[in-house]
Amino acid sequence: MEPTRLQPTPSQTVGPFYGYALPFRGGGDLAAAGDPDAIIVRGTVYDGAGAPVPDALVEVWQAAPDGSLRGAPGSMRRDPVAGEAIGRTGIDFTGFARAATDADGHWHVRTLPPAPHRPGALPHLAVCVFARGLLHHLYTRIHLPEHAAALDAAPQFAALPPERRATLLAAAERPGVYRFDIRLQGGAGEETVFLDFA
Repeated sequence: MEPTRLQPTPSQTVGPFYGYALPFRGGGDLAAAGDPDAIIVRGTVYDGAGAPVPDALVEVWQAAPDGSLRGAPGSMRRDPVAGEAIGRTGIDFTGFARAATDADGHWHVRTLPPAPHRPGALPHLAVCVFARGLLHHLYTRIHLPEHAAALDAAPQFAALPPERRATLLAAAERPGVYRFDIRLQGGAGEETVFLDFA
């Protein structure tokens, strides 16, 4: 008897299960709450219909204010007795944040203004978005409004129409607070520009 040939199983999303293992205490805090140089970047993750995504995960990587990329270890410190994750020290700048969206799709990080990581580079926050319905995570960047002219002049973004390039720019809400909404698809608004690193 000849064996039956099985067809490959199509890929599909299961979950997400971010609330169980990936968020950690203080995950959105790259800077201490009392740091006078700290800024807040906040926003909402929206799906293609314009509805908030309540179970997304937003990761941020950035250079320190001096442009260094070293960062301090310690995002996932553990209690030496119980072994549970206790988060950051609240003192060391790690250059990495992980923020889960709440029930209304809101997320935020407290950080320090980024600097260029090499001569000629644009200061930015690198972002990775994980969400239900995505087979692969998405990459984008957040540029602060004070770098808008440099973003417009950057050769890597020159081919984008101005309205698309604007989706990479945070809006100043008040001193030290910026808004950056992430739209996973067009439809009920301009889809955020996502980058391909393949």
